[in-house]
Amino acid sequence: MVALVSQDNMVSLVSRTGRHLQRYDIRGRRQVVGCIPYRYKTTKKSALDNIEELEVLVISSQKGKGMLFPKGGWETDESITEAASRETLEEAGVRGIVQGELGSWSFKSKTYDTFYEGYMFPLLVKEQLEFWPEKNFRQRVWMSAHEAREVCQHWWMKEALDILVGRLSTQKKQQIEEVMPCSLS
Repeated sequence: MVALVSQDNMVSLVSRTGRHLQRYDIRGRRQVVGCIPYRYKTTKKSALDNIEELEVLVISSQKGKGMLFPKGGWETDESITEAASRETLEEAGVRGIVQGELGSWSFKSKTYDTFYEGYMFPLLVKEQLEFWPEKNFRQRVWMSAHEAREVCQHWWMKEALDILVGRLSTQKKQQIEEVMPCSLS
């Protein structure tokens, strides 16, 4: 997990570094894992009615000008969901509930001439930190799923976002159907 370092009675979070614990699949592809952090923004429609709007959190890339979702290496001493949670904390400064896998994708690195295997999870945000390990290197922005799809630089992350939006829409419809009264004909 993320290390806590105490300096002059100050506690700060520090990102993991190095690749000595990095996982690779049977084809030699580095395994990376990430999250799509999300929350619902509630706005008042009227005195009795509120609207919940889905928002997702994107972060700036360290190597370029694009935006993406938090992701990074899955290491041998952690589960896949622990890695997803750790990367999201390190890069985006949020904590929450990691939910069911959205899928896995093989993609080519833009930096290195090699393929990676990427896994994505939704993370329902419960806490947003003021300070986090990569705060000085990244910007984070809450936006609608539609806006995030426009600015995200990776095709496979856009596909994961589409899956998440579909999943959450289905859950929302099921909740509405459970609450609606039955009509007898």
